[in-house]
Amino acid sequence: MNEPRRVLFITAYTGFGGGERIQLELMRALDPARYVPHLAVPHEGQFARAAREAGIAVHLLPFRAAMTPFVPGLWGRFPVVNRLAALLRDARLDAVVSDYHALPYALAAGRKVGIPVTWLLQGWWFPVFPWQRRFFRRDVSHIVAVSQVVRDRWRARAGLPADRIPVVIPGIDTTYFHPGVDGTPIREQLGIGPDVPLVALLARFQRVKGHDIFQDMARLVVEQIPEARFAVAGDNVFAVGKDEQYKQSIMERWRTDPVLHERLTYLGHVDDPRPVIAAADVVVCPSRFESMGMALIETMAMARPVVSMNRGGPAETIADGETGCLVPPEDPAALASHVIDLLRDPAQRARMGEAGRARVLAQFSAERYAARMSDLLDAAFERGRLR
Repeated sequence: MNEPRRVLFITAYTGFGGGERIQLELMRALDPARYVPHLAVPHEGQFARAAREAGIAVHLLPFRAAMTPFVPGLWGRFPVVNRLAALLRDARLDAVVSDYHALPYALAAGRKVGIPVTWLLQGWWFPVFPWQRRFFRRDVSHIVAVSQVVRDRWRARAGLPADRIPVVIPGIDTTYFHPGVDGTPIREQLGIGPDVPLVALLARFQRVKGHDIFQDMARLVVEQIPEARFAVAGDNVFAVGKDEQYKQSIMERWRTDPVLHERLTYLGHVDDPRPVIAAADVVVCPSRFESMGMALIETMAMARPVVSMNRGGPAETIADGETGCLVPPEDPAALASHVIDLLRDPAQRARMGEAGRARVLAQFSAERYAARMSDLLDAAFERGRLR
């Protein structure tokens, strides 16, 4: 019997946002008879701790995240490439899965030791400069996108055909995210009983996530349902300066608006989002764009309805009118209208919740995702070995 292959996931991120949740779910769900995951990050952080708790070997490999104008030939000669190559040899690793910001190092190190590198494409906004065209069109030979919208938007920039980039929508652990989680502790923290309508948002602070749109929506909902309460879980987990400025602007409006201050609670970062989802009657995604939207899949798995802006990945996971509602972007009134309807109709919430759970079980489980990704890693390995 062949030994399982060892695959290294490498990322420049050390916090724990949606992209990191995708990678952790995948690493946890990989069949140990086929692949044993490792993780490499620049330094300690939330991601490393979460991976260790899941029993995954973590390697600290200090490196500077590649910025979008990186020059492949230059960055491929940085000292970290030799250190990464040594890690690949010493740990007897067979394949690498890289994020964008580690990609020039991973590809160069993979070439040194003769193992395949797969780019897990989680964002569409990366530019392609003239000096990078060969790198993305020829050197990066294995790419997997997390959604069709990410693939289509990014490949248009790179000039790649769609069949060069398979799409595998991530999945979650449906035994972890399930309808039986108790949301009472969150409601007690908010000082509300089980019958008070509660609407939640789970997102880190970044303008694209639409916290300001959520605030606008909340005020509109309160006009129709004065007893409604709102909760936001998340923080500036990557300590980005402009994201902190955005957070402070959101918090300033919250502090100075009596309606929001009385009815909206900011919970900060939560290690476990399940009690927040379980406590909520409706979960809202007001994002201006979502590459994927893992919180929405988690919400559906826990049999809660979702109301989301219809821009990006949510359109590929939410069945509009069945598991939730999709509304035009930048439209807090449309969000509020659907939220109000759902808060007033417990039977509809229950139907959508049940349909959402069934949809995740059928299409978005971690096991399904890991099996598909393993097949693609096998194919990349075989092609790489033939060369």
